[in-house]
Amino acid sequence: MSKTVAKTVELPAVVDLDSLDGIRDGLLDAIEEGAVNIAAAGVERVSTNALFMLISAAETARRNHFEFAIKSPSGAMTAAIDRLGLAAQFEGMIKG
Repeated sequence: MSKTVAKTVELPAVVDLDSLDGIRDGLLDAIEEGAVNIAAAGVERVSTNALFMLISAAETARRNHFEFAIKSPSGAMTAAIDRLGLAAQFEGMIKG
């Protein structure tokens, strides 16, 4: 049995309403194929809608029995998660 390599989706520095459509499309394609790693180290600003989209994508991946991980999120991203009270929803998703 071969191990499938996770697909990486790189988040831009500014994750806002203007960038959500492109990110969503990349996430949908990745989630259909298998495990997904979100590269979030370079995020400088993230919208509330973007965080909810990541929660939804993680739930879809879970239902499909695929791993979903946010790799090394930036301080700005973790601060936004904490400020919005979403730490419990992101628990287990954040790696490194």
